[in-house]
Amino acid sequence: MTPLVVIVGETASGKTALSIELAKRLGGEIICADSWTVYKGFDIGTAKPTAEEQQGVPHHLLDVADPSEGFSAAVFQRMAKQKIEEIAARGSLPIIVGGTGLYADSILYDYSFLPASDPAQREVLNQMSLDDLLQKAADMGLDTSQVDVRNKRRVIRLIENNGQMPTRQPLRENTVVLGIRRPGAEMEQRIIQRIEAMIDSGFVDEVAKLGAQYGWDCEAMKAPGYTALAQYINGTIGLDEAKQRTVRQHLQLAKKQRTWFKRNSSIQWVSTDDSIEDICENVRHTLNK
Repeated sequence: MTPLVVIVGETASGKTALSIELAKRLGGEIICADSWTVYKGFDIGTAKPTAEEQQGVPHHLLDVADPSEGFSAAVFQRMAKQKIEEIAARGSLPIIVGGTGLYADSILYDYSFLPASDPAQREVLNQMSLDDLLQKAADMGLDTSQVDVRNKRRVIRLIENNGQMPTRQPLRENTVVLGIRRPGAEMEQRIIQRIEAMIDSGFVDEVAKLGAQYGWDCEAMKAPGYTALAQYINGTIGLDEAKQRTVRQHLQLAKKQRTWFKRNSSIQWVSTDDSIEDICENVRHTLNK
């Protein structure tokens, strides 16, 4: 099995910096596992690494999706598997880094995704309320214990698949999974500082441009921060309120990511107290590099 490093963690935890350091020291190339940085043009608000921030390290699966068409974990999995083999064929080490747990897990556990939904059926289900969807699932005799019944999209997917769930394999061999962990207060401060830096870098102008180009209801515009700034641009709220909502959205995202990754016992957690040399040595030892 091709050697692979996977780096996960909460938003603003420092995944990008760690991945670049590892790539430099271990001869690696980075595959981005983020459900928002895949979209073209969505740069500042998704903290997409700039060419300068990438520091000459090859990055893959950035800007691969049209914001008007959407993207999925199944498409990510197919593209990421191809990139892993291409990178390994060049004699480099593939390093997957990102905070979208489903994307990372689709590679770690080789998910078998279910077929895409029928657009006509999806449109009908989208018009139904969550309560009506749950009643429909009950009428169909579907088991809802394995899905978040507060998430309308998950309930719709359950109905579309007639109760079938994706399957997963054991953890991929020859793989190191690293997670970055920081104290909660530190994470909150890092998120606040990141939002301020985004605003200073032209986040408002980016949202205005993308909203005009793709429409305010496109899937990519649901990314944290974009919805709040869209409300500011459209005159619904003030800039300070938009900033506060953006911070809250990122904190909520971090909480969801923390909960997702906490369930994975295969993650080796690292902190800012761990030296990059020790982390590299652990990776080399595990992968026999």
